[in-house]
Amino acid sequence: MAMTASELRWTRVAAHLHDALADASAPLCAYVYDLEALRQHAAATVRSLPPGFELFYAIKANSDLPILQTLAPLTHGFEISSGGELAWVREHFAEVPLIFSGPGKTDAELASALDLGVDALHVESQHELERLAWLARERGVAAPVLLRVNLAIDGLHATTLMMGGKPTPFGIAGDQLPGCLAWLRTHPEIRLRGFHFHLMSHQLDAAAHLRLLDAYLQQVRLWREQYTLDTLDQVNVGGGIGVNYREPERQFDWANFAQGLSALSARRDGLTVRFECGRYITAFCGYYAMEVIDVKHAFDRPFVVASGGTHHFRTPYAQGHSHPFRVLPVEAWRYPFSRPGVGDARVSVVGQLCTPKDILAQDTQVDSVRAGDLVVFPYAGAYAWHISHHDFLRHPHPSHWYLPTENAYAAA
Repeated sequence: MAMTASELRWTRVAAHLHDALADASAPLCAYVYDLEALRQHAAATVRSLPPGFELFYAIKANSDLPILQTLAPLTHGFEISSGGELAWVREHFAEVPLIFSGPGKTDAELASALDLGVDALHVESQHELERLAWLARERGVAAPVLLRVNLAIDGLHATTLMMGGKPTPFGIAGDQLPGCLAWLRTHPEIRLRGFHFHLMSHQLDAAAHLRLLDAYLQQVRLWREQYTLDTLDQVNVGGGIGVNYREPERQFDWANFAQGLSALSARRDGLTVRFECGRYITAFCGYYAMEVIDVKHAFDRPFVVASGGTHHFRTPYAQGHSHPFRVLPVEAWRYPFSRPGVGDARVSVVGQLCTPKDILAQDTQVDSVRAGDLVVFPYAGAYAWHISHHDFLRHPHPSHWYLPTENAYAAA
């Protein structure tokens, strides 16, 4: 029987880890990114979008250069959220379209966005609008803007991470929008291109997300009529599509979601609808691997202590879940004494930090795990290394390996 795509990816990653172990002088700790898997997933996702919909990659999820090199020719552009991200992208990609989102932009960041060229700035408040207009006047340019609106929606389907629909620091509250629009009429140095909505993240329900997008588009239609907004050309609906770490076999149903977008297309009223997805694009291509240092018992509970931890891979702690993992058996044993391990047991996998919160997986059934084996965590390609407190206790950083695409666009 032929292997599934997931099994083929795992075989490729496992082979690379086995090869790396042969050359390791210290316990192995590494991220492995399968760029071919990333290329295929991103290409299929973009290809499934109906006309009038675009996908920008939110680089905050993973801004490693090989990741960006793989995605640049596949997506419609990148979404950035800081001056540092802007400088990083422009250093390597002079022409890729950019959208600049996020709260608390400084004058220096706004000025850099105008100087280095972004397709649109997502503005979070009237004060930010005023500062941007001041900078645009100095340069004699018109700044392209989307207003991010914190919209109250009846019956909003809540997720585990909400950025709107209630009091939050994000966006312009709906009752403040009329004042912003009135101010814009007397400030031609700002070119209003549309609206940006991003009320939630970690969305796993495709039908609920379609209903949310429908509500966004209906609201934009009302505003266009109410305020005679004739210059709009786009609506940015954010990202927010989640990855199911708790039940990996039940992921967001993108295929049905893409079909539903076709049905929604009539509500676009000619506007381009942009997504800015991060986690959903890169999470599936990454693996975090740790060599088991010890297997020990405390009050009859087995603990697998491995070379790394949440200072490298913060995802489980940040998301509040026990992360799935696989044990990669390693037969070589370097010591002349017995090898600790357990079989047919429920174990917790912990790292090297001096805190009981350094737990990556809890009470998980394993057939066997021994010191010297590898524990490998999938779904580690987004908000993993990039959100972790790398230098806590000054442990060494993990290696980062990039398995090349078939066309070798990004070097391993």
